[in-house]
Amino acid sequence: MKNKGIYKIISLILSIVMVVFAVLIVLQLLKMDILPHNLFIPVILIFVLVSLILILWINFMAHGTVSRVFAMIFVLLYTVSMGIGNYYVYKTDGFMQKVTDHKVGDVKNTVSIIVREDSKFKDLSSLKGKKVGRLNNVDKVGTGKLLKAIKKEKGDDYFNIKKYDGALSEVEALYNGEIDAMILNESYRGNITSVEEYEHFSTETRVIYSTTYYTTKKNDSLVVSDITKNPFTILISGNDTTGDVSELSRSDVNMLVTINPKTSTILLTSMSRDTYVETVCDADGDVACPNGQMDKITHTGIYGLNTTRETIENFYDLKVNYSYRVNFTSVIDVVDALDGIDLNVEEGEQCDLFWANMKPGLPVGQHHVDGETALAFARERKAYVDGDYQRVRNQQKVLQAIINRAISSSVLVNYTSFINSLQSAFETNMTYDEITDLIKYELQTKPEWKFETYQISGIGDELMCASLGQSANVQIPDLNTVRIAREKIQAVMDGKSSYDVAEDGAPEYSYYPSQVTTDYLDTETETVDNEVSSDQLTQDQETYDPNAGYDSETGYDTEDNTTEG
Repeated sequence: MKNKGIYKIISLILSIVMVVFAVLIVLQLLKMDILPHNLFIPVILIFVLVSLILILWINFMAHGTVSRVFAMIFVLLYTVSMGIGNYYVYKTDGFMQKVTDHKVGDVKNTVSIIVREDSKFKDLSSLKGKKVGRLNNVDKVGTGKLLKAIKKEKGDDYFNIKKYDGALSEVEALYNGEIDAMILNESYRGNITSVEEYEHFSTETRVIYSTTYYTTKKNDSLVVSDITKNPFTILISGNDTTGDVSELSRSDVNMLVTINPKTSTILLTSMSRDTYVETVCDADGDVACPNGQMDKITHTGIYGLNTTRETIENFYDLKVNYSYRVNFTSVIDVVDALDGIDLNVEEGEQCDLFWANMKPGLPVGQHHVDGETALAFARERKAYVDGDYQRVRNQQKVLQAIINRAISSSVLVNYTSFINSLQSAFETNMTYDEITDLIKYELQTKPEWKFETYQISGIGDELMCASLGQSANVQIPDLNTVRIAREKIQAVMDGKSSYDVAEDGAPEYSYYPSQVTTDYLDTETETVDNEVSSDQLTQDQETYDPNAGYDSETGYDTEDNTTEG
């Protein structure tokens, strides 16, 4: 009798817990609206019927010892499964709430006081009365906030301030002893290390003081009426940083992803990070952004995602519906959370060594790789004859592999870690409802996605870059390939294949080197935009050097700021 009483108590407790879990998961699914309508009611009915049957079995139908043991084990397993299911749904809801939270005030900015590594200055106090450089026209807001913080802590006129028109002239002054320290927004660090003369800037200097502040983020989307029926385009902007994805930095990956749900087609359109473009600044962004001036597309990232998006919209003459921002850490975390991705390395894509992390490369064949290897493959360029062009193709391949892995059933094995990695992996201006609509669409139709790819090309030169205040290696775009890219995107939007668009026509370079007169310090400068036929180009201009910035003797990538040996 005593054992029977204990069994009844345990049965009652399990029944209550099971009912609570069933109610919770139904309420969560109802709140999220993540299941297609044709699946929601059957799923709810299954939960109700199974729970009812198990409650009847464990409380009224199991009489013998063996039957009771089996009933209890089965109900316990079902209850635990319901608990895990509730947790998965809760984590999914939390993830979507976080990444679609478009609140303001969460763009991270860090401004530092930097000294030479071999200097005697150890902290802020040691700089009292010393000569400190600051930028004159660039990052006035950030510099002002740092000086305000120092004024509050140390008082007025703590330094002898000297102004410079560009970051490189400020660095030069630090190196030659003209100033004892320099003020620099960390988002400009990459611009400095991209210059060969200062490629070791990060190891030859150190930060002795810094302040962090957050600026208003406004990242409006061009909403699609029904994201499961109408085509749309996403900008994926990849920062060249690790850590916090919200911190401003150069945008080294700029990929347009055009999706047509009706035809299950995804077109990936890429451009080199060195592509020479006219900067179109976000009206509510950095006041020092060089609007209308020529620069590399990668440099637009330091003025915010909106500037990158608006510059790309102007460049391609199209509108972007949504945007996603990721960084190096994002790729590593997401791929590892997926327990790796599958890469089919084809002839011409193999390499013996990844210069990006100085680890063994990938031979031809099928490979299952972890996050670090996936990132190295996506960043590699020195191992290839066509360098940056192959890097862009590698980036497209890695993205395809991530998507294929994420929509496969294997993701359930590491679902929690996958969701955790996504929460801090990217920012997007897609809404909660739009993401759930896509999930429902995937669950309901299970489309066989077709991937198509394209990238624009160009020629290399050394031209003035507004954010640097001096010349740098750039890629002048072939506007014929830009036209083709635009037509391919439109073809996919119209329900056709991008491969139906002919990839022909003579090269067309509007930003011809001898005609570009962009000067960062002169906002009134105009860019002459004359057409130049391919036969006017000199031999050395006809080929873009995709490995520009790499020093084969030192083994350093002066563009990536990556130690190679």
